[in-house]
Amino acid sequence: MREKKLIHKATDPFGLIISAIIIICWFISLYLLLTWELNYFNTGMYLAILLQTHLYTGLFITAHDAMHSSVSKNRKFNNLTGWITSILFAFNFYDRLLVKHHEHHKFVATEKDPDYHESGKLWLWYWSFIKRYVTLKQLILVTITLQLLRLVFPLENLVIYWVLPSILSTFQLFYFGTYIPHKKGHEHNNKHKSTTLKKNHLWAFVSCYFFGYHYEHHDTPGVPWWRLWKTK
Repeated sequence: MREKKLIHKATDPFGLIISAIIIICWFISLYLLLTWELNYFNTGMYLAILLQTHLYTGLFITAHDAMHSSVSKNRKFNNLTGWITSILFAFNFYDRLLVKHHEHHKFVATEKDPDYHESGKLWLWYWSFIKRYVTLKQLILVTITLQLLRLVFPLENLVIYWVLPSILSTFQLFYFGTYIPHKKGHEHNNKHKSTTLKKNHLWAFVSCYFFGYHYEHHDTPGVPWWRLWKTK
């Protein structure tokens, strides 16, 4: 009953509103940073990189919610949001991500799970994770876009505020949303082969939009990120 109630709430208009806020914040932040004069001795520059990384992660988390139909009960709006946020996240393609993510839920912490690596070793696992999700088409599109954007914005700003945060975000998503929750998947004595963060909502949001509450996500996959803390 509780899960059904949470899923019902997930389909209210707030899903689209929150998704729009993340997309708009990402665009505004990126534009301002691309026009900001670089100063490597300014602490604000490094904080800005972290902020943009967090917003990139927000794009992917929004696409992830769309994969679970948690953005909108209107299928067209839900999938459109998923496509937009996937493309903005370094030209990922929503349909491809959708298949792989549902394989993860269906075969969690097994050899058929595209997000899992049986070695349990951080960097081997991360490399495997990257190889499964980064395609040649993405790299070509990023390269072309970078060359076009450098006609308008300084190349150095583009590398630091557009390219670097997207790379850091992949590690943030991997570390807090895959590695930590599933690194001993075969040893977890529960049906989802997942662990979860201790209850600390502030850290859970900052680290990965509450997806450190990973057992809870697998147990109630229809709950959007911004309500996930309520399942803890």
